[in-house]
Amino acid sequence: MPSPDRFAPYLIPALLAFTLALLPAPALAQPSGSQLEEPGEDESVDDIEASVPRGQATLPPQPAPRPLPDWRTDVPGAPLGPPVIAPNLDLREVAPVPEPITTEPARPAANPAEEPAAVTEPATGTDPAEQPPTAETPAAKTPAAADLPESDTLVPPAETGDTEAPATADAAPEATAPTAPERAPRATPLQLLGAEVLPGTSTRLAWSPNIAIAGLSMPTPVLVVNGSQPGPSLCLTAAIHGDELNGIEIVRRVMYDLEPDKLSGRVIGVPIVNVQGFQQGSRYLPDRRDLNRHFPGSPRGSLADRIAYSLFTDIIGHCDMLVDIHTGSLKRTNLPQLRADMNQPAVAEFTLGFDAMAVVHSSGSEGMLRNAAVEAGIVAVTMEAGESLRIQENQIKAGVHSLTALMERQGMISRLFVWGEPEPVYYNSEWVRAGHGGILFSQVELGDRISRGQILGVVADPITNAQHPIRATSDGRVIGMAVDQVVMAGFAAYHVGSEAETPGE
Repeated sequence: MPSPDRFAPYLIPALLAFTLALLPAPALAQPSGSQLEEPGEDESVDDIEASVPRGQATLPPQPAPRPLPDWRTDVPGAPLGPPVIAPNLDLREVAPVPEPITTEPARPAANPAEEPAAVTEPATGTDPAEQPPTAETPAAKTPAAADLPESDTLVPPAETGDTEAPATADAAPEATAPTAPERAPRATPLQLLGAEVLPGTSTRLAWSPNIAIAGLSMPTPVLVVNGSQPGPSLCLTAAIHGDELNGIEIVRRVMYDLEPDKLSGRVIGVPIVNVQGFQQGSRYLPDRRDLNRHFPGSPRGSLADRIAYSLFTDIIGHCDMLVDIHTGSLKRTNLPQLRADMNQPAVAEFTLGFDAMAVVHSSGSEGMLRNAAVEAGIVAVTMEAGESLRIQENQIKAGVHSLTALMERQGMISRLFVWGEPEPVYYNSEWVRAGHGGILFSQVELGDRISRGQILGVVADPITNAQHPIRATSDGRVIGMAVDQVVMAGFAAYHVGSEAETPGE
């Protein structure tokens, strides 16, 4: 029988290989260094703690809005040719999933006989009205004044030639041409994703960043309502993180409640931006990146860069205002609130339109959709409501109510709307962290007002039975918190906002 000592040199490598085999595959495939995405909320813990305080930012001169590429030439995979007329649909009715529009460019005729007849243009500097009628160009029929509305009555042009009209005793020394009556501005068609959405209509379009395997590609539905009256364009995006469900329902309810014939302006809603993550219940894209750290993107970068570029170019660039809807993550929940850079005057003014919605000052981080939008001249905020992987009716109602208030304030809709008391603005906020590991048991709820030294929760050690309280470090209000769960030392458990009565306090 062989001696056990003969196998000693192989024992440790074998045990190491066996241990590695038991590890989950993703743990071995994680990117290293800067490629790792820091987990957290849309406005993650680090983003809040690193936010530039209100009034302390040195704002550079605001650049002109970034020119958007021509969607027919600069965007890979974009539809070619003139846009098609989008069908007018009642968004409340069930309809098939829309397909991306892939119109082909005009092709030259095979031979001259197939070419359409050319339109003969008059010589330069020649009035077409002075050309004699020919067989090819019949004389135009002048409509009678009685056939036109009063505002469109034709005014006969002055006669040409060298003969002067005889002067009369009552004639004015110099005649003044009559001015046409001013007309109210009219809504214009919206060209989006290869389609033309006419005023007073609503439709479903499809956006595809063309990054998936062709046979497995799935377009992202885009809801569009183009009002019958002119006005601003508002974009609503949700589920940039695929596990954030409340925003999907907020966008659906807002879009399906709009009536095109009573809307001034346009509303473009993308309920599920990250379709791949939504299908898997995952926050991230298939390449394990956080999409909300890659805007405005790049057409030749990573998968996240390409999706961000396509969304920003094809959709976001058509809007004047943007509300990007999120929830908490990593088993955290948020009081309904706006995250906005209050150092930007236009953004600060924009936040006044949301009723019953607290505002938390946050300068944001590079790569966020709202930051990229503001840099491109689009007024943008982030809306946070509730927690991920859940449908929460109270949070959804709060989001719909505030967006309705925004559209009413912007003059887009006219409804009987009763405004509530203004919610406070929290120019300063901080995360209170757990000092020990264990199981968290909270003693406060979202929205509670707290005082310095108050116990917010207790972390219990399940082995030693030690109880470790987490105390508030300042007066304020709980605007975000972790749900009860197992936590480690240093875990950000409570987001406390300090109310300011005036800007800069």
